[in-house]
Amino acid sequence: MTEQDVKPWQRRASPLTRQALLCLILLIAYASLYPFEFQRAAVGPFDYLFAPLPRWITQFDVIINVLGYMPLGALTVLALHPAWRGGRAVVAAFVLGALLSCGIEALQTYLPTRVASNVDLVTNALGALIGGAIAVPLTSPLLDRGWLRHLRFAWFERHASVLLVLLALWPWAQAYPQQFLFGDGDLVRQIWLWQDPDVTGLVIDWIPRLGQLQDYLSELDAVASHALWETVVSASGTVLAGLLATLAMRRTAPRVPLLCAMFISAFAIKAIASAWQFSPAQAFDWVTAGAIYGVVIGALVLLVAGRGPRALRGAVALAALVVLLVLVNLLPANPYYEAALQSWRQGRYVHFNVLARWLAWTWPYLALIYLLAMFDPSHRGPARNAGTQR
Repeated sequence: MTEQDVKPWQRRASPLTRQALLCLILLIAYASLYPFEFQRAAVGPFDYLFAPLPRWITQFDVIINVLGYMPLGALTVLALHPAWRGGRAVVAAFVLGALLSCGIEALQTYLPTRVASNVDLVTNALGALIGGAIAVPLTSPLLDRGWLRHLRFAWFERHASVLLVLLALWPWAQAYPQQFLFGDGDLVRQIWLWQDPDVTGLVIDWIPRLGQLQDYLSELDAVASHALWETVVSASGTVLAGLLATLAMRRTAPRVPLLCAMFISAFAIKAIASAWQFSPAQAFDWVTAGAIYGVVIGALVLLVAGRGPRALRGAVALAALVVLLVLVNLLPANPYYEAALQSWRQGRYVHFNVLARWLAWTWPYLALIYLLAMFDPSHRGPARNAGTQR
């Protein structure tokens, strides 16, 4: 069914795309303005518009700026459907991208760690324009009664939209380097490390057993080798992501190809990010014996648990998530990992790094919220409703 074949009454608005657009705008603003250390500036906020072009403009930076705003343009076109379609929606995407980038660049004038650039403004606006243009022919198939929408409801549960967004974010959460493959979620450890020593000392005074935590951690690490812990963490991450994906799929969906596509995407994103941020020679340094064993064991668990009822799959996914969060937050950091992280080029792709870091820290907790809601008897949201469609 083409867009011309769709009747006006068949055109559908998508609240989810509008919510996703708002979240993306907030994420772009956060990544562009972090760490929010605003100071007085010797120039005006919009002086950068008329400044000379930078002496050094790399092709890579231009490509990254364009790619970074393409999702914004695409989501804008999807969010405006069906009120604005075609060229009007593309122009709106371009204007939104230009205004957002213009405002962010102006605010960066007051950040000592950032440099406002007219080149960034132009490339960001261009990215929004390209993203909007690409989204136009896909809008009707995605949101109206087209073949993509047909596949969406043929393969995935009707109320699985939130879970599908969560699953789409998971491969990108692997871009930031972690101590273990799929070992996301060490936010608790980071929050503890961020605290002022006086604050942590006060907490230890209140809870004396926390003072012995380092001893407990050392004992835990000494129980088995680093490779074994990596196997457990990688297997837990594999089981978690795979079973979450099956919770979104219908029984008639091609589960194995879809799962393979999801994991291949995660591996590809991780390899590309490692090559960019470290060096091409280190693109696959994360492929260790422990990681391989973990993925294989996790895949075997998926083959067995994935055939079970929805409640069993949810319970196993929740158990894998608990194991994952406990280990990534309690196991001591590997010194080799700490040394490797020092060579991670934080400043070169600072916007990407901030987003990737926070996504890696928070994704497992978003999955935890979903799974807990799924088992809440009083819950009447997507998680429970999807489970009744059998």
